[in-house]
Amino acid sequence: MTVDATAVLHEGPWQHRFVSANGARFHVAEAGEGPMVLLLHGFPQMWWCWRAQLPALAEAGYRAVAMDLRGYGASDKPPRGYDTITLAADVAAVVRSLGAEQAVVAGHDWGGWVAWSMPALQPSVTRAVAPMSIAHPLAFSRAVRRSNAQRAASAYVLPFQLPVLPERALTRDGALVTRILHGGGGPGWPTPDDAGREVERAYAEAMRVPFVAHSAMEYYRWVVRSVPRADGRRFRAAVDQPVQVPVLHLHGALDPAILTDTARSSSRYAAGPYAFHELPDIGHFVPEEAPDDVTALLLDWLADLP
Repeated sequence: MTVDATAVLHEGPWQHRFVSANGARFHVAEAGEGPMVLLLHGFPQMWWCWRAQLPALAEAGYRAVAMDLRGYGASDKPPRGYDTITLAADVAAVVRSLGAEQAVVAGHDWGGWVAWSMPALQPSVTRAVAPMSIAHPLAFSRAVRRSNAQRAASAYVLPFQLPVLPERALTRDGALVTRILHGGGGPGWPTPDDAGREVERAYAEAMRVPFVAHSAMEYYRWVVRSVPRADGRRFRAAVDQPVQVPVLHLHGALDPAILTDTARSSSRYAAGPYAFHELPDIGHFVPEEAPDDVTALLLDWLADLP
């Protein structure tokens, strides 16, 4: 059963807006005034994964904006544009459409992949980046080539290359989304209570919004299939340069998808200030599993930015 996109417009201490950017319409949830901090989600989530950070950042004097990436939530779901170069252009255009010249870009999972890429692909709008639960794209590629452990950890993406079947599994009854959340999270997350069940329901429901499951798979299909193609070579060449802006890199010690050694190897691509924090007993879904720690680390880091 499909779900209308309005189902992802959860109420809270934020305002929902729709902005036109890079030829598409994007949904954002916004709170506060001040320097912009743009928050990008990962799979299988949407903007709501930042529900703890939005009000905290706003209260601290920042304009916090959580965005539904292309193909997710209440944003447009065009048939193309799921390559990282286009996604980074989306983010930059949203920043400008919201009237800002620059933003700190924080991202989790795929959002973190885009955040890592922003200094190279969209330097004029990128003040600093805070990737979470992801390695720099070239550090990840290097680990997949050289590490049997990381290849095994990344094997879950292989079924996503199949046509149609992953989409059907993701939208059938919510069971696969729930397994992904539990399999990637640390012990006891999502919690076995009403709050945990709300998390499971919210993301299973969001995946049933028409075309979301297909769009989500297109991220994985592009990153695998583009490896031998010209567009993949262009992307790797573009991000093969030192990241000069400040980087806050957060990672769960129990992340089963991106191993800690892989995440730490990202430091070789950071030429500017780089801070790495490993969160003990936390899995892949860092902003939700450790919301207080993530918020505190973000605020301390933001306060010290030039």
